[in-house]
Amino acid sequence: MATRRRFELIYNREVRRHLSKIERKYHSLIRREIERSLTYEPEIETKNRKPLSRPSVLGTAWELRFGPDNCFRVFYRTDNEASEVYVLAIGVKSGNRLFIGGKEFQL
Repeated sequence: MATRRRFELIYNREVRRHLSKIERKYHSLIRREIERSLTYEPEIETKNRKPLSRPSVLGTAWELRFGPDNCFRVFYRTDNEASEVYVLAIGVKSGNRLFIGGKEFQL
């Protein structure tokens, strides 16, 4: 039986600022879900993890959604050769609006 390859999580410097705009009570949920969903097989599409259909201003290739009413969004890209996942942004989606670091981004 083959073992699953483990990916190292690398956070962009801006992620700390993004988290500061999210209620502190959600920080452990966000950390746990990122570790659970992206440490192994981060490029396997699931119901809540999918490649972005068009390039975003963040230059990311994937989106992970979770939390109450799927309100949290984690944008990331991967480097398969180095087995690394680069977490580029964490945001909150409210209706059709996405906020990252307290600023609204166009979807």
